[in-house]
Amino acid sequence: MTRALILLRRRLVGSVFVLLIVVIGTFLLLEAAPGDAVDAYIVSTGGDAGMIELLRHRWGLDQSELTRLANYLWALLHLDLGQSVTFSRPIRDVILERLPNTLLLMVSATALSFGLGSALGIYAGARPGSARDRFLSIGSLALYAVPGFWLGLVLIVVFAVDLRWLPIGGIETLASDKTGLDRVADIAIHLILPVAALGFIYLALYLRMMRAGMAEAWRQDFVLAARARGLSRRRVVLAHVARNALLPLITMLGLQSAQMLGGSVVIESVFSVPGLGRLAQEAVASRDTPLLLGIILTSAVLVVVINLLVDIAYAFLDPRVGTGEAGA
Repeated sequence: MTRALILLRRRLVGSVFVLLIVVIGTFLLLEAAPGDAVDAYIVSTGGDAGMIELLRHRWGLDQSELTRLANYLWALLHLDLGQSVTFSRPIRDVILERLPNTLLLMVSATALSFGLGSALGIYAGARPGSARDRFLSIGSLALYAVPGFWLGLVLIVVFAVDLRWLPIGGIETLASDKTGLDRVADIAIHLILPVAALGFIYLALYLRMMRAGMAEAWRQDFVLAARARGLSRRRVVLAHVARNALLPLITMLGLQSAQMLGGSVVIESVFSVPGLGRLAQEAVASRDTPLLLGIILTSAVLVVVINLLVDIAYAFLDPRVGTGEAGA
């Protein structure tokens, strides 16, 4: 426990610097882009030079970049993400409205890809070189080569348009007034296609990693010793081969969280899911820089938290992890 706490403390200190770099880097990159929120607003509504000057003064865009960056960092210390010029509401409230949908999509897709991918990887790696191993390896490679948005469109055409088994998009039925378990079931049905489109791509990755790890573990001395002791093949596979091949997958779980978040942006747009991805799309279209900064910062915090949890899980699964840091 002490080793895990020391590891957690080191990671938390490092995470502060990571988030600071993300905020400053993103702010400067967005400032380097041409145009601002006032330009996007004037293009859609029209206005004269006086109105442009008034809006820039009201939204604080007439200040220097360093002044706005300093004001933004000071506001962040008070957990204030600022005001969205698009929604005319606090950015924190707008993000908190959309965040649960993105988290639900990400967690469901991660559970599908990690759980099913690992199970199929164990099934393929239990007998390397067999017909089922070749079939799953080729199938996973073909699945991994498919773009997520294309898979999503195919699923919509087949299951929502032709067969009419599932809804075409959205997070739940509009104006249905469903509550309790009926609403939970309605949301679950709406999430089947987005979760499948997002999860199947990463399922192939976990399957291939698990299979490759098991193929390597079969040649290790401890596996040969277990087989020499007369243990059943099932026990050797689950207790020795699969267990050791599972550790790299947990590391990949943390690294894939950022890509999963990026993939959800595309999937949310394809299936019209009102999450952070669609919100980021709206922020870019309206040049709402404070809102975009808030979304990127929230995404960075999510990735940091997931990687912290993965590090802690790894420390418990492998006693060697963090030993050097704890002794430092």
